[in-house]
Amino acid sequence: MVEALLRRNATWAEGIARTDPGLFPRLAAQQAPEFFWIGCSDSRVPANVVAGLDPGEVFVHRNVANVVHSSDLNLLSALEFAVEALGVRDIIVCGHYGCGGVRASCENAHHRLVDHWIEPIRRLSV
Repeated sequence: MVEALLRRNATWAEGIARTDPGLFPRLAAQQAPEFFWIGCSDSRVPANVVAGLDPGEVFVHRNVANVVHSSDLNLLSALEFAVEALGVRDIIVCGHYGCGGVRASCENAHHRLVDHWIEPIRRLSV
């Protein structure tokens, strides 16, 4: 399984090197994304793919249900880095259809750890 993933990565990198030989050296030198994207961890909605952006064009933070918690040090650190270090000016909080985290917040079922995470959404949905 991991070998197949590594082969796919090598194939992708070779394709990029053929179509845009300068991309990897540019990305290695520095990143200058225009956007900070707060999105869902759902594997169907990767920010650069759904927005049609190339590597280096969007700085991304993802979590279950794209929740913004004022106590989430991971999110706050990424946000501070995006704005202060990278100079990002546009911040996007992007939801999507069929979000399992949002759906779980509307159910009475218990999902262990994720219940704590989605509790603020649950309070809004009542």
